[in-house]
Amino acid sequence: MTLLLILLAVVVLIALWAIGVYNLLVSLNIRADNAWSDIDVQLKRRYDLIPNLVETVKGYAGHERQTLEAVVNARAKAMNATGVSEKSGAENMLAGTLKSLFALAENYPQLRANENFLSLQKSLSEIEEAVQSARRYFNAVIRDFNTALQVFPNNMLAGMFNFKKRDFFELASEGERQTPQVKF
Repeated sequence: MTLLLILLAVVVLIALWAIGVYNLLVSLNIRADNAWSDIDVQLKRRYDLIPNLVETVKGYAGHERQTLEAVVNARAKAMNATGVSEKSGAENMLAGTLKSLFALAENYPQLRANENFLSLQKSLSEIEEAVQSARRYFNAVIRDFNTALQVFPNNMLAGMFNFKKRDFFELASEGERQTPQVKF
């Protein structure tokens, strides 16, 4: 009788552990989806702002067609990217072209003094900070999820329920870590 109670207690403890681990993985997975959604919202704000910025610069530096087209093309690629890895690479390319656009403003003093341009530049800077904050939160949640997924004995249960490691939102290559070279 005592052996049966001990065996029953062990089975109950294992079941409670499995429920706890499963619920932890589910909640971290949902937090990761939510964090990705936050990034998506900030990126949408950025995408909506970029055409206004490009149009403002066109008025002053319309002959800088190559830089403006690069920004527009990078925006389109970023908007059409799917998945964390593809989106991360496209966003980093867009950030680089935006740096080039702001560097272009250095050659046009009247553009730098334009209130509309300054307002758009400030808005974009605020959005960039929000995107960075959302990326940091997303990566922290992914770190927690991947850690919970890979530690023993959680990894056995995670494999049974088909939980998969998730990708971080990071720079895609070492080249994207470099400051873009702008030459006039």
